[in-house]
This record gives sequence, C-alpha cells and structure tokens, in this order.
Amino acid sequence: MQGKAYVAGVGLVPFGKPGTTEPYDQMAAAAVRHALNDAGLSYEAVQQAFAGYVYGDSTSGQRALYGVGMTGIPIVNVNNNCSTGSTALFLARQLIEAGVLDCVLAVGFEQMLPGALSEHWTDRPSPFARFDRLCEEINPWQVPLALRYFGGAGKEYMERYDVTPRLFARVRAKASRHGANNPGALLRKVLSEDDVMAAPLVFPEAGMTRLMACPPTCGAAAAILVSQRFAERMNLDRRIVIVAQAMTTDRPGTFEKRSMMALVGADMTRAAADLVYQQAGIGPEDLDVVESAANFIFVRHPQHDAGELAARLRQRGIIVRHFRLPRIEQYLRITVGSDEQCALLLQALQELLARR
Repeated sequence: MQGKAYVAGVGLVPFGKPGTTEPYDQMAAAAVRHALNDAGLSYEAVQQAFAGYVYGDSTSGQRALYGVGMTGIPIVNVNNNCSTGSTALFLARQLIEAGVLDCVLAVGFEQMLPGALSEHWTDRPSPFARFDRLCEEINPWQVPLALRYFGGAGKEYMERYDVTPRLFARVRAKASRHGANNPGALLRKVLSEDDVMAAPLVFPEAGMTRLMACPPTCGAAAAILVSQRFAERMNLDRRIVIVAQAMTTDRPGTFEKRSMMALVGADMTRAAADLVYQQAGIGPEDLDVVESAANFIFVRHPQHDAGELAARLRQRGIIVRHFRLPRIEQYLRITVGSDEQCALLLQALQELLARR
C-alpha cells in the first residue's frame, strides 16, 4: 500500500549572480541546515540523500553534504537539466511512499558561470544533437542557445495565438512584483510592462528583450521528506503532504510535430499535469488561484462557506476578513502573524473542519 510523503522541513539560501555567492558546497550545506532546523531534526536522522545539480563535477553532492555530516548514508547525485531539482524530490518521495525509508533529504544547488549557456563536452556526441538539428531547420535565427530554444517557442506561441511580446512583458512585470516581496530572490526590482518592452532587444525577430530572459543564477534549496510513522514517532509537523507528482519524457511527437513549443517540452508538461490531476483526483477547474503579493493570504475551502468559517473563528477570538462581494464572497483574507498565531489558526481550522 502506498504511504504518504510529508514535507517536514525546507530551507534555502538567497540566490545571486555568478561570482557574488558563496561556493556551491557552502550554499548547499546552509540550505540543508535550514531544512533540518525547520524540521527539528539532526542530520543523523537522514537515511539517504539526493543531491541535484547540473554545473559541477561528479560527487559534488558528497562535497556539499560532508560539510553537514559524515554518517555513511547513500548520497545519489542527480543531473537532469531543468528538472534536476524536481527529479531529486521525485526520487526521495518514491522511497518514502514505497515504505523503503522514513527520512530522506533532497537538495538542489547550482554555481553557474556568467553569460549565455553553452555546451562543455564538445569531444563527444551531444545529447541535444537531434534537438539542435530540428531547431536549426525550423528556428534558424542566430541567437544564444537557450534563447534560441525558448525564445523560438515563445515566437511560435505568439504566432499561434495571435498575441504580441507585451504578453511576456506582463508576465515579467508580474514576476518582478513577487520578487520584490521575496528576500531570497535574485531580482527584486519592480518593473512595469513598459520597462520590460524598453529594454534592449536580444531576439529581434521575436520582439523579445533582455528583461524577458532569465540570467544565470546561483543558489541552493533543500527539503526533508518523512513517512507518516516517522513523523508521528518524532512528533513532526504533518501539515504538508505531497498529494501528487509526475515526471515525463519525450514521445515521438516532440520531433514529428516540427514545433518549437513541442521541442522545449510543452507536450511533456501537459502530460505531467494530466498525471498529477489524475493522481490527486481533481482537475484544473477545481483550482482557483488569486494572486497575492502582500502580508496576507486569500483562500477559500471548496466545501465550507467562508462567512460561516469566519464567524466560527471569531467565536474563538481569531479574526479573519470576509467580504460579501461578487467573485470573492467565498474567500477569507488571513493576515500572516507570528508562528504562535499561525499555529492557533491552523489548530482551530482543523477542529472546525473535522466537525463537518
């Protein structure tokens, strides 16, 4: 029987530009210590670790984790390009859900070089050779490698759905507002759509500017996954559980469609999303996300009336805001308080919801 994988603790370090951060091993060790502290565990409790990175020599994971402890556990190094971090988490989750282990660490780190991405192993066949040939045929613009792929997919998206580069400018401007509220983010300056559009062009044929591209970034993050029995025995926080997770790879359509969007993984992403919806027993219509970039969260419960919840919480001395307005009448505005206040709120909600 499949068990559940609980996220007992997480940690990360502020991200920075190449040359401005500590070395990868120090960043990774710091992120792991933060995760252990968040979980209330020592490194000795960890039974296995997955260390994900792309830019580094073999066994960089050992170098990073030996700075935290040398307990003899298996340390598996993971390299899977853009999905490296999620792959490490995927493998850790599988061990927990299968009942093989009770406490597994997933850590991801990167110490990148400045400038555009490039290949490093030029004396052997490239894993991207087939991708590169097709990209050359359908998107022959002479721009840097990553921009050629993802910018080419963006160009195709604009042509297919009749939109302009201003759509990407809106996305970048929105991301900047989130970054301004995230102390660990590399880019924290708020930008407007006009700021993004006015930046120098890096892909003129697609109308894409420098501020639409992602710069090389260095940092580290870690998560401690545990089983239910371990969490209960150690009295750990069990509020966060991985309900669904999926990983996919290419199918023939990646090349047969002769599409830049397919070439960079749009079909794989859609397939992975379908799998997690199936695993979770919900669909996209069941999710309602409201953007929030402030010191509060805006949430609703699918089975409980927001006004009734607000009234019951008020009876317990917990004040949340409820608005009887169109579209948001089933939402509660909850201000983020101290750890103690948040714990009281969660306890109250668990008790109220359990009475249904």
